[in-house]
Amino acid sequence: MKRLFRQFRYGEKGFTLIELLVVVAVLGVLAAVAVPNVGKFIGQGKTESYETELHNVMTATMGMLADSSTGVLDGAVAATNDLSTVLSTDAVAGDINLSMYMAGLNADSTTKSGCTYAFAVDGTVTQASTP
Repeated sequence: MKRLFRQFRYGEKGFTLIELLVVVAVLGVLAAVAVPNVGKFIGQGKTESYETELHNVMTATMGMLADSSTGVLDGAVAATNDLSTVLSTDAVAGDINLSMYMAGLNADSTTKSGCTYAFAVDGTVTQASTP
Protein backbone atom coordinates (compact mmCIF):
# COMPACT_ATOMS: atom_id res chain seq x y z
CA MET A 1 0.00 0.00 0.00
CA LYS A 2 2.84 2.38 0.86
CA ARG A 3 4.34 1.63 -2.50
CA LEU A 4 1.10 2.67 -4.21
CA PHE A 5 1.02 6.05 -2.42
CA ARG A 6 4.67 6.72 -3.28
CA GLN A 7 3.91 6.21 -6.97
CA PHE A 8 1.24 8.95 -6.87
CA ARG A 9 3.55 11.47 -5.21
CA TYR A 10 6.49 10.81 -7.46
CA GLY A 11 7.06 13.76 -9.85
CA GLU A 12 4.44 16.06 -8.26
CA LYS A 13 5.84 19.31 -7.02
CA GLY A 14 2.80 21.53 -6.19
CA PHE A 15 2.89 25.31 -5.93
CA THR A 16 5.55 27.23 -4.11
CA LEU A 17 4.78 29.91 -1.58
CA ILE A 18 6.06 32.60 -3.96
CA GLU A 19 3.68 31.48 -6.73
CA LEU A 20 0.73 31.57 -4.36
CA LEU A 21 1.67 35.06 -3.10
CA VAL A 22 1.94 36.37 -6.67
CA VAL A 23 -1.55 35.05 -7.50
CA VAL A 24 -3.02 36.62 -4.36
CA ALA A 25 -1.32 39.94 -5.15
CA VAL A 26 -2.70 39.96 -8.72
CA LEU A 27 -6.22 39.20 -7.45
CA GLY A 28 -5.87 41.99 -4.88
CA VAL A 29 -4.92 44.53 -7.55
CA LEU A 30 -7.85 43.47 -9.74
CA ALA A 31 -10.27 43.80 -6.81
CA ALA A 32 -8.88 47.24 -5.91
CA VAL A 33 -9.59 48.46 -9.45
CA ALA A 34 -12.98 46.79 -9.93
CA VAL A 35 -14.78 47.54 -6.65
CA PRO A 36 -14.88 51.38 -6.92
CA ASN A 37 -16.06 51.20 -10.53
CA VAL A 38 -18.91 48.84 -9.68
CA GLY A 39 -20.09 51.17 -6.88
CA LYS A 40 -20.09 54.11 -9.28
CA PHE A 41 -22.24 52.24 -11.80
CA ILE A 42 -24.80 51.21 -9.17
CA GLY A 43 -25.37 54.82 -8.08
CA GLN A 44 -25.57 56.01 -11.67
CA GLY A 45 -28.24 53.43 -12.48
CA LYS A 46 -30.55 54.66 -9.72
CA THR A 47 -30.25 58.26 -10.87
CA GLU A 48 -31.00 57.32 -14.45
CA SER A 49 -34.02 55.24 -13.39
CA TYR A 50 -35.46 58.27 -11.54
CA GLU A 51 -34.98 60.42 -14.65
CA THR A 52 -36.60 57.79 -16.86
CA GLU A 53 -39.59 57.46 -14.56
CA LEU A 54 -40.04 61.26 -14.56
CA HIS A 55 -40.05 61.21 -18.36
CA ASN A 56 -42.63 58.39 -18.38
CA VAL A 57 -44.89 60.29 -15.94
CA MET A 58 -44.63 63.43 -18.10
CA THR A 59 -45.51 61.47 -21.25
CA ALA A 60 -48.47 59.78 -19.56
CA THR A 61 -49.69 63.17 -18.30
CA MET A 62 -49.57 64.61 -21.82
CA GLY A 63 -51.51 61.60 -23.14
CA MET A 64 -54.13 61.93 -20.42
CA LEU A 65 -54.59 65.65 -21.07
CA ALA A 66 -54.83 65.03 -24.82
CA ASP A 67 -57.66 62.54 -24.21
CA SER A 68 -59.51 64.75 -21.73
CA SER A 69 -62.13 67.20 -22.93
CA THR A 70 -60.83 70.03 -20.73
CA GLY A 71 -57.11 69.66 -21.45
CA VAL A 72 -56.20 70.47 -17.86
CA LEU A 73 -56.01 68.62 -14.57
CA ASP A 74 -58.96 68.91 -12.20
CA GLY A 75 -56.69 70.57 -9.66
CA ALA A 76 -53.05 70.93 -8.75
CA VAL A 77 -51.68 67.91 -6.93
CA ALA A 78 -48.98 68.34 -4.31
CA ALA A 79 -46.21 65.80 -3.97
CA THR A 80 -47.58 62.28 -4.35
CA ASN A 81 -46.46 58.91 -5.59
CA ASP A 82 -50.06 57.65 -5.95
CA LEU A 83 -50.86 58.40 -9.59
CA SER A 84 -54.54 57.49 -9.22
CA THR A 85 -55.05 60.81 -7.41
CA VAL A 86 -54.13 62.82 -10.53
CA LEU A 87 -57.44 63.41 -12.34
CA SER A 88 -58.80 65.09 -15.43
CA THR A 89 -62.30 65.15 -16.91
CA ASP A 90 -63.43 63.54 -20.14
CA ALA A 91 -66.82 64.39 -21.62
CA VAL A 92 -67.60 60.76 -22.45
CA ALA A 93 -65.81 58.70 -19.79
CA GLY A 94 -66.07 61.12 -16.86
CA ASP A 95 -63.05 61.37 -14.58
CA ILE A 96 -59.87 59.73 -15.84
CA ASN A 97 -56.79 59.23 -13.73
CA LEU A 98 -53.13 59.12 -14.58
CA SER A 99 -52.59 55.53 -13.45
CA MET A 100 -54.68 54.39 -16.45
CA TYR A 101 -51.92 55.78 -18.72
CA MET A 102 -48.94 54.33 -16.86
CA ALA A 103 -47.49 50.83 -17.07
CA GLY A 104 -45.24 49.33 -14.43
CA LEU A 105 -46.91 50.73 -11.34
CA ASN A 106 -47.42 48.86 -8.08
CA ALA A 107 -50.83 47.23 -7.51
CA ASP A 108 -51.99 50.27 -5.50
CA SER A 109 -51.08 52.70 -8.36
CA THR A 110 -47.93 53.98 -6.65
CA THR A 111 -44.60 54.37 -8.40
CA LYS A 112 -42.10 51.53 -8.10
CA SER A 113 -39.18 53.86 -7.41
CA GLY A 114 -40.88 55.65 -4.53
CA CYS A 115 -40.29 59.08 -6.10
CA THR A 116 -42.97 61.69 -5.50
CA TYR A 117 -44.26 64.04 -8.18
CA ALA A 118 -46.06 67.39 -8.09
CA PHE A 119 -48.57 68.31 -10.81
CA ALA A 120 -49.73 71.78 -11.86
CA VAL A 121 -53.18 72.35 -13.35
CA ASP A 122 -51.69 72.82 -16.84
CA GLY A 123 -50.00 69.39 -16.66
CA THR A 124 -46.52 70.49 -15.67
CA VAL A 125 -44.80 67.69 -13.73
CA THR A 126 -41.89 68.09 -11.34
CA GLN A 127 -40.12 65.43 -9.37
CA ALA A 128 -40.70 66.52 -5.78
CA SER A 129 -38.41 64.04 -4.05
CA THR A 130 -36.45 60.84 -4.54
CA PRO A 131 -36.09 58.10 -1.95
